[in-house]
Amino acid sequence: MHNNDPHAPHDAQGENPDVEAGNLEIETLKLQLSEQQALNAELREANLRDHAELDNQRRRMQRDLDQARRFANEKLLNELLPVYDGLERGLAVQTGDVASVREGISLTLKSLLKIAENNGLVQVDPLGQTLDPERHHAVSMVDAPGAVPNTVVNVLQKGYVLNDRLLRPALVAVAKGE
Repeated sequence: MHNNDPHAPHDAQGENPDVEAGNLEIETLKLQLSEQQALNAELREANLRDHAELDNQRRRMQRDLDQARRFANEKLLNELLPVYDGLERGLAVQTGDVASVREGISLTLKSLLKIAENNGLVQVDPLGQTLDPERHHAVSMVDAPGAVPNTVVNVLQKGYVLNDRLLRPALVAVAKGE
């Protein structure tokens, strides 16, 4: 005799197909869960490694930047050492006439200006040019017969431009308008 009651307990020999399917589905889901957990752990570890690598790169870049800042003037200062030596030798001379001292100072100045030019510094000497308020600072207006009004007739202090950026304007006197 066979019991057709769906609520009656089943015998141990033949499991209910729904239960077997449910058990199989549970096992499949457990397997998928463990695979996803393993993948999640791998991704978390990779993420941590990437963050550590970025931090290391950031520290290396900061160290390199600090070094570059500390030694940025090394080339320039190395080029200036002969000028410094020349000035010291000139001061050490006990005898000599004014002409030779002037000649030594002139050569030292030329050497200094050459080094400055090699490093992007340009001298602004606007004598005879029209006043340019972007590069010149007029400190006085003077009578200058024969000069065009607003023309620089005297340079009190030369100006300097570093790589197209004005460092110091030239201090000038300009001709008055008539």
